[in-house]
Amino acid sequence: MINILGEVSRMDFNICLFDDFETLDVFGPVEIFGRLPEVYDLKYFSLDGGIMESRQKTKIVTEPIAQVKPDGIFMIPGGQGTRSLIHDDQFMKQITEIAEQSYFCITVCTGSALLAKTGLLKNRRATSNKLAFDWVKSIDTEVDWIPNARWVVDGKFYTSSGVSAGMDMSLGFVSDQFGLEKAQQVANQIEYIWNANKNDDPFAR
Repeated sequence: MINILGEVSRMDFNICLFDDFETLDVFGPVEIFGRLPEVYDLKYFSLDGGIMESRQKTKIVTEPIAQVKPDGIFMIPGGQGTRSLIHDDQFMKQITEIAEQSYFCITVCTGSALLAKTGLLKNRRATSNKLAFDWVKSIDTEVDWIPNARWVVDGKFYTSSGVSAGMDMSLGFVSDQFGLEKAQQVANQIEYIWNANKNDDPFAR
């Protein structure tokens, strides 16, 4: 991040994992933010720590979420696991506190349902996976859900549509922080065709 002196300062990039998270929701953004090791320290957390397994059976070692430092970036992916987690009071309490205190909070896919459940998106603009859009909207009808957006920025909150949209949002975040040229450079490094228009999600049609 850029501090008041115009210098780049390091920041923890805290990734919240849970069983049945969607693999690309996490590792698409990880590929992008991992290209900026001078800025972001990528860290993986879950409620109690230990090994979390994605929907596609990828296993990741995590630390307990209580160890998250509150002044970093907090990322919540989506996946089938979100359906039960919105009813897990202990989990919701933890992510509410972290999302409140984090410098930025970003979600991919149905991760926005979890963020909506915290109440922090009330009267804010947000989006989510279009195939799960009706369910996500039902979590909090006081959110201004944007059906056609690839990703949405409202204050410190970034929310994206489904799965691969997390990569588009991540490049958008890099562009917001470091400029369009830097984001395009990262996209070129990973040979990714960036959907750079956040207001147009082709999968919303």
